[in-house]
Amino acid sequence: MEQFALKNAVETVRASVPLVHNITNYVTVNDCANALLACGGSPIMSDEPEDVIDITSICGALAINIGTLNKRTIEAMFLAGERAAELGHPIVLDPVGAGASRLRTATAAELLDKLPIAVIRGNMSEAKALAGGAATTRGVDVCPDDAVTPENLAESAAFARDFAKKTGAVVAITGAIDIVTDGKEAYAVFNGSPVMGKITGAGCMLSCLCAAYAAANPGSMLDATVAAVSSMGLAGELAEKRMGSRDGNGSFRTYLLDALYRMDGEALEAAAKIERIER
Repeated sequence: MEQFALKNAVETVRASVPLVHNITNYVTVNDCANALLACGGSPIMSDEPEDVIDITSICGALAINIGTLNKRTIEAMFLAGERAAELGHPIVLDPVGAGASRLRTATAAELLDKLPIAVIRGNMSEAKALAGGAATTRGVDVCPDDAVTPENLAESAAFARDFAKKTGAVVAITGAIDIVTDGKEAYAVFNGSPVMGKITGAGCMLSCLCAAYAAANPGSMLDATVAAVSSMGLAGELAEKRMGSRDGNGSFRTYLLDALYRMDGEALEAAAKIERIER
């Protein structure tokens, strides 16, 4: 991936201030809103079926997160998704915990089947559950057997490519090593911090960032997603470096938002750790 594409993606978000409609889970909704503000976007949260059609109509993208499902929010997801599809707005799906319950798996699969999802952002276990492969989940966390490692990177990328081809979406499988692919090109992103796994919402925030980057860069969905993933990973690295001897995950959470707020295209271009994955 050309480095200038990263810088351009970041700067386009800040210049255009995309309004993103988020139907996300109530555990992380405040962090998602703050992450969008930090990256240069603008958040609006609505999961009331009578409200979402109007709300998504004024936005540039829709982020759907199934982390805390109920019948009302499921209805809202489809109504908003259908309206976003009519308007040509990119839709990001975060299949939190797919594979952990029948409701989550079936809802995520139906959303993927009925809506033109532009980006799928989840861990490997969630992606395998959606793809119909065998996956054992640990709630919303990736199963250790599914973790992407240097040893299984090529195999994992092949799965991600096939999943992207099958769905027509850009697939971002995130973890210690991130994989982003449109079914043709595939990239590994090595930015990140293990402390990101010690807070709730790092993945949810990233999915919202993906929506902002997609809205601001509609003609280059793969580049936009790689930029969003690498910027979140780099923010994690910067947050960890800032931690002092008395800091814990609460401080890290604040530093993560600070790092996203201070991120610019040149900083990402200089520190992104991205490699093209050959077939």
